[in-house]
Amino acid sequence: MDLHYPNGKKYVQMETVKKKATLPKNISYSNRGMTLESDLNETNLYYLEQGIAVIHKKPTPVQIVQVDYKSRSTAVIKEAYFKQPSTTDYNGVYRGRYIDFEAKETQNITSFPLQNFHAHQIEHMKRIVEQNGICFVILRFAKSEDIFLLESQYLFKFWDRMVLGGRKSIKKVEIEEVGHKISLGIQPRIDYINIINHLYHFGETNS
Repeated sequence: MDLHYPNGKKYVQMETVKKKATLPKNISYSNRGMTLESDLNETNLYYLEQGIAVIHKKPTPVQIVQVDYKSRSTAVIKEAYFKQPSTTDYNGVYRGRYIDFEAKETQNITSFPLQNFHAHQIEHMKRIVEQNGICFVILRFAKSEDIFLLESQYLFKFWDRMVLGGRKSIKKVEIEEVGHKISLGIQPRIDYINIINHLYHFGETNS
């Protein structure tokens, strides 16, 4: 199926790209995450089942423009468009506070490209903060499996620096200085709620 953004640009799903890649032989990936999205979905399911938090991935409305409709049981969507630009990936509630965050990953080793974000996403996150919501981004360096929770105020700082003509990326050392590293676990897979407990003084994690 061909899926397009509102500006007409074709959407390429990361899972599809990964499937086309050929992995080197004799390398074990048993302890590595499949993708950031799948690990977060698994984490959020754990939070939900344990009664810790209610966090879900946001659905994006899609407009279908072409369907191969030979019969009801064999109908196949051939082309579709996102109806509107996406805001952030996840939202929900934890201990009475609204949570809203974006998840991004990069193949870069020493920096995180700010082009992975969009102006409307930054504006959305700023509005969440203005309403006293908890807002952050989870960043993953795919090659090293390093995962960080970066609070939104620091992302805004790096974004504004770029807008004023500065760096178009965030150095990994900068993320290490102000971000919070999250080690991969089993249950939950990416325990970002533990970081939220620390930052907002919610006490010990329930996980």
